[in-house]
Amino acid sequence: MNRFLRNLLIFSILLGAGIYALRLQYGAAVVHPHADWLLLFFVVLTALTFWLTWRAFQRDPESLMTAWFSTTALRLVLALVVVVTYLVRGGAKAGNSTWTFLGLFFLLYFLYTGFEVWNVVTNLRPFSKQPSDEA
Repeated sequence: MNRFLRNLLIFSILLGAGIYALRLQYGAAVVHPHADWLLLFFVVLTALTFWLTWRAFQRDPESLMTAWFSTTALRLVLALVVVVTYLVRGGAKAGNSTWTFLGLFFLLYFLYTGFEVWNVVTNLRPFSKQPSDEA
């Protein structure tokens, strides 16, 4: 778990630095003004979903897939709530850089989801190399 949090912190700092550099170079035309809040949202969401999956796995190792799919559904629902809230509260009006927000949102969504999948796959490799008792 500590390794995951360390990797999440490093990954988030790198993404934050990239967003900051793009903001300095191109401004609001490329980076939405709410980019910092979106980054924080995805850091917290990724940490929360990993923690919930980890807790479920610690309680019952057989429930890993159920926990994984449940937290994936939770991630999707919370992401949908953020997008709908942004659009309902005025983000859909002309001139509010809706496409910039949506582009950044889904880019971060896929990057953080990919990060979580990569972490789970790399952590499961040692278990898959153990000899099977079924043979």
